[in-house]
Amino acid sequence: MTYVRERKEGGCLFCQISGEKRDKKNLILHRGEYTFVVMNRFPYNNGHLMVVPRRHCPDLEPLETQEIEELFHLLKLSIRVLTTSLAPDAYNVGINLGKVAGAGMEHLHLHVVPRWSGDTNFMPVLSDTKVIPEFVEETYRKLHRAFQDLSGHMGGGLKT
Repeated sequence: MTYVRERKEGGCLFCQISGEKRDKKNLILHRGEYTFVVMNRFPYNNGHLMVVPRRHCPDLEPLETQEIEELFHLLKLSIRVLTTSLAPDAYNVGINLGKVAGAGMEHLHLHVVPRWSGDTNFMPVLSDTKVIPEFVEETYRKLHRAFQDLSGHMGGGLKT
């Protein structure tokens, strides 16, 4: 709710951070030719990632074949990175299409949320608080290293 309620500056956040060269500050873990992987600054769970096309697209329809291929290639890579780095028990994967679905973002993005047995407890229900067991910066460091290590091992012929 912090993100939803805070005042937004003009323009698209994903387009803005994609064009900047401040990946660590913006929590961008990996850049492909057409897409990038970024950590969610207000995560549902530790390691909550988003895979985002570089080109501003409100939905799937305008995406070219190579953009779709790389989007799902980076989804697959993201899951491998999270598996090797954080060892979750499962994942929630979802696509946000449209402004209301994307917390005010009209830029298509995929969510990858690692899940662990017992990761839901009374805190979000009773006190509107989510317990994240690690600082976002520490998770960024781990995942960034894993993206560097694993991105060359995925194959598939796409440049990532």
